[in-house]
Amino acid sequence: MTSTLQRQPSTLALPRPDHWHRPLVVLAVAMAALTLVTAALAVIDPHQILGQNAWFKPMKFAISIGIYAITLAWLIGQLRRFRRLGNIAGTVTVIGLVIEIVVIVGAAAAHTTSHFNVATPLNTTLWSFMAISIVVVWLMTVLVGIAVLFNPGADAARTVAIRAGVLLGLVGMALAFLMTGPRPEQLQDFQGIAGAHAVGIPDGGPGLPFLGWSTDAGDLRVPHFVGMHALQAIPLALLLLEILSRRIAVLRNPRVRLQLVVVGSLAFAAMIGILTWQALIGQSIVAPAGGVLFAGIGTAVGFAGAVVGVLMIGRRQQPGA
Repeated sequence: MTSTLQRQPSTLALPRPDHWHRPLVVLAVAMAALTLVTAALAVIDPHQILGQNAWFKPMKFAISIGIYAITLAWLIGQLRRFRRLGNIAGTVTVIGLVIEIVVIVGAAAAHTTSHFNVATPLNTTLWSFMAISIVVVWLMTVLVGIAVLFNPGADAARTVAIRAGVLLGLVGMALAFLMTGPRPEQLQDFQGIAGAHAVGIPDGGPGLPFLGWSTDAGDLRVPHFVGMHALQAIPLALLLLEILSRRIAVLRNPRVRLQLVVVGSLAFAAMIGILTWQALIGQSIVAPAGGVLFAGIGTAVGFAGAVVGVLMIGRRQQPGA
C-alpha cells in the first residue's frame, strides 16, 4: 500500500469519464428545464399544499433528480469493468425517476399531495407506482455501487471518496423508507394519508423556507437529504483538496489526501446518524439539544482535531521539513 501511494502523482488531472450515460444526461437537462418551469409556476400559481407553495415540491425534486442524474452519468462513465451492467442500471434509473417526477408534478397540478396519499384508488395507485420506482432506483444504485467496488482508480483517495459517497448515498436514500409507515395517530383517525415526513406532529406545520423541514418537530427529510447527497459532497470535497494542492504543498501528498477523505467520510457518516436520531426522537433540526447536541459538537471537534493532526503529521513528513 505504501509503495502504491508513493508512486502516485502529487497532482492529478481532473477526473473525466470516457463517456457519459446519455439517458441520464438527458434527464438532468430535462430536470434543469423543469426547475425553471416550476419556479415560474410558483410565482403564477400561489396555491398551497400543506403550508407550502404547491410548486415548491416538484421544483425541489427536479433539482435533486437533476443533480443525482448527472452524478450517476459521470460515475457510470468511470467504469471500466461491468460497464454494461452500469449502463443498464442507469437506463432503468431514468425510467424510475421519470415515473416519480411525473406523479409529483401531476399531484401539484391537481393541488393535492403525492407522497403517502391513499385517499382514493387513483391516489393509491399513483403512490404505489412512485414507491415502487423509488425502490427500483435504490436497487439500481446498489448495482452501480457494486460495479464501483470492482473499479478502483489510480488514486486511492479518489477511490475511497467515490466508494464512500456511493455507500452513504445508499444509506441516505434508504432512510426514505422510514417515512412510509403509517403513524399511530393516522391509523386512529384515518384521513387518507399513510406515512409522514415529520415525527411527532402532522405534516404541514411551520418549516424552513423552501425546504419545508419542520421547525417544530423531527423531520426525516433532513437525514434523507444529507445522506443522499453524500454521493456528490464527498467526491467534490476531494476535488477541492486536489485544487488546493496546487497551492498547499502538504495536500500534494497522496497519503494526506487519502487520510483526509477517510476522516471526512467517517464524520459524514456520524452526521447522518446524528440527524436520523434527532429526527426519530421528534427534535427539530433548528433546536438541537441534549444528547444530539453533545454528539454533534463531539463529532465536529473530533473531525477538526483529526484534520489538524493529519495535516501536521503530513507537514512533518515533507522532504526538507
